[in-house]
Amino acid sequence: MTVPYAEVIGDPIAQSKSPAIHGYWIAKLGLAADYRAAHVTAEQLKDYLASRAADPHWRGCNVTMPHKQRVIESLDRLDPLAERIGAVNTVVRSADGALAGYNTDAGGFLEPLRPLLARDHLFRMARVLGTGGAARAIIAALAEQHVVIVLAGRDPAKARALLDELDPDGEHHVAPLDHFAEPTDFAFDDRAGCFDLVVNASPLGMAGQPPLAFDFSHVPPGSVIYDIVTHPLETRLLQAARAQGFRTVDGLAMLIGQAAEAFEKFFGVAPPRDEGDAELRKLLGG
Repeated sequence: MTVPYAEVIGDPIAQSKSPAIHGYWIAKLGLAADYRAAHVTAEQLKDYLASRAADPHWRGCNVTMPHKQRVIESLDRLDPLAERIGAVNTVVRSADGALAGYNTDAGGFLEPLRPLLARDHLFRMARVLGTGGAARAIIAALAEQHVVIVLAGRDPAKARALLDELDPDGEHHVAPLDHFAEPTDFAFDDRAGCFDLVVNASPLGMAGQPPLAFDFSHVPPGSVIYDIVTHPLETRLLQAARAQGFRTVDGLAMLIGQAAEAFEKFFGVAPPRDEGDAELRKLLGG
């Protein structure tokens, strides 16, 4: 018997944790459903989506790199948030075969921060390191929460263009990435009543990538340090942050959060979330 199924697509795809996450939830709920991984190249993307749109058992797919922007041209409609971000990480098939694109990365990124953002603040600022695909959803999500962003990249002109595209009315700032690698003697003011965040939205620090050069003299007291890298989960940035007493958020938080939104779109039911997703994190090595 063929059961409803969803999948994750990308090139490469073997590293994806999505099948483990969705498979865990499917088993927990006892659903007659499946979740798979499909290696899809850029050249295959259009034909892949056309064939899946014709399959009534296919509920949709998560989209990972490098297809999050390219996939848009093959969709029938875009959710307003995905349209604003200019990237899609979740495609959902409707009963008539139409394909809709969503971005659950933004909500997944914000999920662990929502208890803090629910409070009133005198000022909110985030230092976001990286200007690649992941940064698009993070910038849009933070701007929606009225956070002033300092976006750091190797090319400050690219950083400025990204901010102007995603939040043209925002009073945001740019900096070269190496600015944060060197110590500063800047004296931070009293941060009581403020929300401060540092986000590594780059692949730096990931296994096989150069380390992230970052000096903690740039971090205001009381900041939250958030690293979206998932391999290794315990990055040098997070280790150093915890050693200095900062609150931290690891890459699994965003990964599981965005997957939870997608799961409900695929299968029509919310996934089971225990306290801190402890059992799932253990399964994923976190």
